[in-house]
Amino acid sequence: MPVGCKGNCGRNAILKRPKTGDALCKECFYNAFELEIHNTIQRSALFKKGEKVAVAASGGKDSTVLAYVLKTLNERHNYGLDLFLLSIDEGITGYRDDSLDTVKQNRDDYGMPLKILSYDELYGWTMDRIVSTIGKNNNCTFCGVFRRQALDRGAKLLEVDNIATGHNADDIAETVLMNILRGDTARLGRCTEIKTSGGGEDAIPRVKPLKYTYEKEIVMYAYFKKLVYFSTECIYAPNAYRGHARAFLKDLEKIRPSVIMDIIHSGEQLAFKDTVKLPERGICSTCGFVSSMQPCKACVLLEGLNKGLPKLGIGKKSKGDRLRKSHEMAQKFDAAHKVKNDF
Repeated sequence: MPVGCKGNCGRNAILKRPKTGDALCKECFYNAFELEIHNTIQRSALFKKGEKVAVAASGGKDSTVLAYVLKTLNERHNYGLDLFLLSIDEGITGYRDDSLDTVKQNRDDYGMPLKILSYDELYGWTMDRIVSTIGKNNNCTFCGVFRRQALDRGAKLLEVDNIATGHNADDIAETVLMNILRGDTARLGRCTEIKTSGGGEDAIPRVKPLKYTYEKEIVMYAYFKKLVYFSTECIYAPNAYRGHARAFLKDLEKIRPSVIMDIIHSGEQLAFKDTVKLPERGICSTCGFVSSMQPCKACVLLEGLNKGLPKLGIGKKSKGDRLRKSHEMAQKFDAAHKVKNDF
C-alpha cells in the first residue's frame, strides 16, 4: 500500500530519510536536504556576500553534491558567491587520473572555473613514487598531510576567501573516534569545528557546509538527481586507519541510529583543563603555510623523502630527530672519509 509523503504535498513517498526516518517523495527530500544545508550555512555564517569560494573537488559524491548544492543555493538565496573548483592530483595511476575526468565534467555541468594542482609540481613527488619508496604502510599520512597543504597553496593562488570541503557528518564522527583512540587532543579540540582557520591573518579559512549531512542522504541525493561522480575507492585506502574507525561507527549505528550526531555533539562540547597545553597554530618558518609545529609536517615529510629517510616524519618527533641526527652524522663521516682518501 502506498505511503503518503510526510511533506503533505499529496504525492506518495518513495524513500525514507536515514537521518529522520521521514517518508518523503523526491521533491520534498530535495527541499529538506537543501534547506538543512542552507540553514547550516546561515546559522554558522560560513560566507559573506561577494566572497570567492574554492570548492575542494575530488570527483567523489561528497564534493560533487557540495558543488551542486552550493551553486543551487547561491542562485536561490542570492549568496553572491564566486565559486571555483579546486582539485589536487596526488599522482595515483588508475584512480586520481580517472576521477579528475569527473571533476572536469562537473566544471562543464556547473559552469565553474577549475584549477588542478599536482603533488609532482608542488613537491616533486607523486603518491605512486612515495608508495614505491615507503611501502603501503603510512602512505595515507603522506597523502593527507600533502593534500591539506596543497589545498592551501591552491586557494592562495586563486586568491579565494574560503575553502569549502565536502566533509559530512559520518566523516566528522569518524575523525572524533580516531582522535580519541590516538589520544590526539590537538586535533580532537578542532575536528568538529565547522569553520577552521588559525595561522595568522593571511590563513584561508575552511568551512564544512555538509557537517550535519548524513553520507547515506548524500548518496541518495546524488542518485535521484543523477549527478555524475566517481565512486571507486583509492587503491591505497584499504590500509588507512580511518577504515577501522568507519567500520566501528557502522557497527555502533546498527545498535543506535543516532550515534553519528551523538558523537558530533559530544565532540562539540568537549573541554580541556587549563593545565592541558594545546599546540598553537601558526605559520611554518620553512614554507610559510599553516602549521602547529616547526617546521610543518609537510616540510618534515618532504625532507625525509628527499634525504632518503622516509620515516623521518612518522611517529613521535623525538624519533624523527634521532633519524635526522643519525643521517647528518653519517654524512659528516662520509665527507671526512672522502677528504682523508683525497690526501
